Amino acid sequence: MTANDLDNRPDPDTLLARIEAEAERAKKGKLRIFFGACPGVGKTYAMLSAARMLHEQGSEVVVGVVETHGRSETARLVEGLELLPPKLVAYQGRELREFDLDAALARKPALILVDELAHSNVAGSRHPKRWQDVEELLAAGIDVWTTVNVQHLESLNDIVGGITGIQVRETLPDRVFEQADEVALVDLPPDELLQRMKEGKVYLAQQAERAIRNFFRKGNLIALRELALRRTADRVDAQMREYRTDQAIETVWQAKERLLVCVGPGAGGDRLVRSAARLAGDLHADWIAVYVETPALQRLSDANRDKILKTLALARELGAETATLAGQEDAQTLLAYAISRNASKLVVGKSLRTGLSRMLRAPLSDRLSALARDVDVYVVAHEVEAAPAGEVVAMPLELELEPARGWKVQGYAWAGGICALTTVLAKLVLPWFDLANLIMFYLVGVIWVAASYGRGPAILGSILSVLAFDFFFVPPPLSFTVADTRHLLTFFIMLAVGLTISTLAANLRYQARIATYRERRTRALNELGKELAGALMAEQIVETARHHLESLFQAKVCILLPDADETLRSPTPLPTHKDLPLDPAIAQWVYDHQQPAGMGTQSLAGHPMYYLPLKAPMRTRGVLALLPSQKRLLFLPEQARMLETLSGQIALALERVHFVEVAQDALVRMESERLRNGLLSALSHDLRTPLTVLAGLADSLPLAGPPLPEAQAEIAQAIRAEALRTSILVSNLLDMARLQEGQVQLKREWQPLEEVVGASLQTLAVPLARHEVVVDLPADLPLLEFDSVLMERVLCNLLENAAKYTPPGSRIEIGARNEGDRVSISVADNGPGLPPGREDMLFEKFTRGQDESAVAGVGLGLAIVRAIVEAHKGTVRGETRAEGGARFVISLPAGEPPVVPPETSA
Repeated sequence: MTANDLDNRPDPDTLLARIEAEAERAKKGKLRIFFGACPGVGKTYAMLSAARMLHEQGSEVVVGVVETHGRSETARLVEGLELLPPKLVAYQGRELREFDLDAALARKPALILVDELAHSNVAGSRHPKRWQDVEELLAAGIDVWTTVNVQHLESLNDIVGGITGIQVRETLPDRVFEQADEVALVDLPPDELLQRMKEGKVYLAQQAERAIRNFFRKGNLIALRELALRRTADRVDAQMREYRTDQAIETVWQAKERLLVCVGPGAGGDRLVRSAARLAGDLHADWIAVYVETPALQRLSDANRDKILKTLALARELGAETATLAGQEDAQTLLAYAISRNASKLVVGKSLRTGLSRMLRAPLSDRLSALARDVDVYVVAHEVEAAPAGEVVAMPLELELEPARGWKVQGYAWAGGICALTTVLAKLVLPWFDLANLIMFYLVGVIWVAASYGRGPAILGSILSVLAFDFFFVPPPLSFTVADTRHLLTFFIMLAVGLTISTLAANLRYQARIATYRERRTRALNELGKELAGALMAEQIVETARHHLESLFQAKVCILLPDADETLRSPTPLPTHKDLPLDPAIAQWVYDHQQPAGMGTQSLAGHPMYYLPLKAPMRTRGVLALLPSQKRLLFLPEQARMLETLSGQIALALERVHFVEVAQDALVRMESERLRNGLLSALSHDLRTPLTVLAGLADSLPLAGPPLPEAQAEIAQAIRAEALRTSILVSNLLDMARLQEGQVQLKREWQPLEEVVGASLQTLAVPLARHEVVVDLPADLPLLEFDSVLMERVLCNLLENAAKYTPPGSRIEIGARNEGDRVSISVADNGPGLPPGREDMLFEKFTRGQDESAVAGVGLGLAIVRAIVEAHKGTVRGETRAEGGARFVISLPAGEPPVVPPETSA
C-alpha cells in the first residue's frame, strides 16, 4: 500500500459514524416518494403500477389509502391489491373516510401505500398531518410509498403561491422530503397535462375548465415543472456529495456547476462578488463566497476586516452561501474546500501587486492554476482603490499581536542601546578577537532585540550594527570610509543575516503570540465546558454562560429560555443595565425562526444587539443576546467561530438539564405508580375476605330463623348485591395492581373463542337480561392461544360496560372476524356512543366516559381490558359507530393453531 493510498483512506471516525447511522436507519422502514410538479402528472398511477409489479413478484403490498379522484384507469390498478379498510370519522355532521393508522400498525405489512403525504387529518386524529402518520409507520419498520407535489414543500410554498396566485394550505417540512430513501420524479410536459385535463382524466369537465383558467395555466405549469426538476436535482447533488465524502473521492465530478469565489482584504471585493453572482446566474449554478483566514491576515486593520464582513454580507444578499476558513496557506485551503464541496469553478480577483513583491510571491490565481487539476480558475479584474489614510493595525480580542505605540518607541530605543553596548563590549575584547568574531556580538544583539521587540526595532538594530562596525572597527577607524573593498561584502552579508534573523525571530514571536491566544480560547472553552457540565439547573447555566461571555467578548449578555407556552423569558433577573436595548419580540422571532437577527445580520440589522438561537441536537433551547462594546469583537472570523462554539456548548448543557428533569419526573411517576399499586394490592387483598363474609351473611339471613318480612328480605338482598358489586370492584383493583407489577403469568392454551364468549354471557346473565344480545361468530374461526380466565375477564368488562351505559332494551352485538394473521373480536352497542376525542383516554386508569355519572364504577374496567390484551400481544381500540353507539375492537395474533384431526365414528 502506497503513501497516497493511506492518505486517501476514509477517516475512521467518519466511517464509524456512518456505520452507526446506517444501523439506526436499518431499523426503520424505507420511504419512497413519487414527486411531481402538480396534480395530474401521474404520481398515484406510477406508484400503483410499481406496487403491482412488486406484488406480482411475490412481495407483500397493502394499500393504506389511495385517492383516485374518480379516474377509472387508476382505480383499476387497485384491484387485486389488499386494501386496508378506512377509518370512519364523524366531523361536523358528516362521516369522513380517513387512513386507519392503528389498523396499519396492527397489520404491519412489508410495504404500505399512503397517498398524498401532505394531507391534513380530521380534527381529533392522533396526528394533525398524514406525514406524521407515515413517520410512525417508518419507526415501526414498515416501508412506505407516498406522493408529493412541489407546492406542498414548505420552503417552496410561498414561491408557488407567488407564481400561481393560489396559496396551498397543506404543506410538509422539507426535512421529510430530504430524509426520504428514494425520490422518483414523475414528469409530464405541460401540453400533455393540459390535454389530459381537457379529456377529463384529471378532473371532471366543469372542474377541469375552471382549473385551466386558474392554477393550470401553461406558464404556471412550466414554472412548477422547473421547480420540481431543480428540487430533485438538488437532492441528487446532495446524495452525490455524501457518496464522495464516504468514499474519500478527491477529484471533482462536474455533474453540476458550482462556483467558489474567494473574498480577500484587497480592493474591489464588491465587484468580485457581483461578477461571481452574474456568472452563477448565467450558468444556473450554486455559488459559495469564502474568506480564508491565514496567519498573515491576522493583523488586518479594522477597515479591512469590516470590508471583508460587508463583502460576505453582500454575497449572502445575492444568494450565496458564505464560509470562513482557517489555514496556513490560502491556495491549498481554498482548493481543498472546493474539492470537498464539489465546486467546478474558482473565481478570484486579479492581483494588483507588481515588481519585486510579485516575484517574491506569486498571485493567488497563479498558485491556484498550478495546483488545480479538475477545477477551472476565473480571474476578475479589480477596481483600483486607494488605501485609507492613517490605517492602524487592529488586533483580535485579548491578543496584542504587535506592541503598542509606546512599546514600539521603547523597542527602537533598546535597539540603539544594545548596539552601543555591543560596540563597547567589542572594543574591550578587540585585542583578543579578530574582526570577523566581533560580527557575532552584533548578531546576538540583533536576535535579542527581534525576540523582545519585534521586526521594526530588529531591522533598525541590524542597520545600526553594520554602521557601528564600519565606523569603529573597519580601517580607517572613526570613519565610514572603507579602505578595503572586501569589507563591503562583509557589510552586505552582515546586514542580510541580521535582517533574516530579525524577520525569523519576529515571525516566531508572532506565532508564539498566536499560539498563546489560541490557548486562551481553548482554555476559555474548557473552563466554560467544565462549569456547564457541573450545572444542575438552567439558572446555573445561564449565570455561568453570562459570566464567561461578558468577559470574553466585552459585551452585555442576556439569555432567554422558553416556558411551557414557548414564550421566551429570563430564568434569572436581567442585568441591571439602563442602556440595555433588549427587545423580547426580536428574541421571540429568532427562537421561532431559528435564525440570528439584529446587528450584523440580514434581519433587523439596525438593532444594536445581536440575537443568536441556541440550537441543540433535538431543538432550539433559547436565545442568546449580546450588546458588544465594539462590533468587531463579535464578527471577526476567529471571534465568530468562538461564539458559535460557545453557544453550541450552552445549548447542549440546557438540553442535558432538560432531559435530566424529564428523567427525574419519569422516575417520580414510576415510584408513585409503584406505591399506588402496592397500596391498591394490599387494600384490595384485605377487603376481599370481609366482603365475602358480608355477602354470605346476607344470604344466610333468610335461613337463620323464621321467614323475614318482605321489607327486611329486600334489605338483605340489597346488602348482598352491594357486597358482590364491591367485591368485583376490589377484584378489579387487585387485578390492575398485579398486571402493572407483571405478577400475572399467562396460562395460554389453544381453544375456541365460543367457549369464552359463552362463559362471559353466563356470568353476566343478570345484568344482560334487560338487553338484546346477538352473537355472530363465523364457523371457520380458528383456534386462538390465550388465557381463558383473563380473556373471560376482558369480555365481561366490555359487556358490563355495554349493559351499564346503554338503556334497557338496547342491542349488544358480539362478533369476530378472521383477518389473516390476526383475529378481531368486537363488542358493539347502539347506545349513546363514546365521548368525542376521548376514545383513547378511556383506557387510562380511573378514567370514565362522564366526569359525573350516576352509573357505579371507578373507571378501571377498560384499563384492565387493555392491560390483558397487550399481555397477549394484541391491541384494543374504542370508536363511535356511524349508525350510533360504541364499538370496542380487540385484535389478537392468530398464530399457527395445531391441526385437529377430524372425529371418526366408531
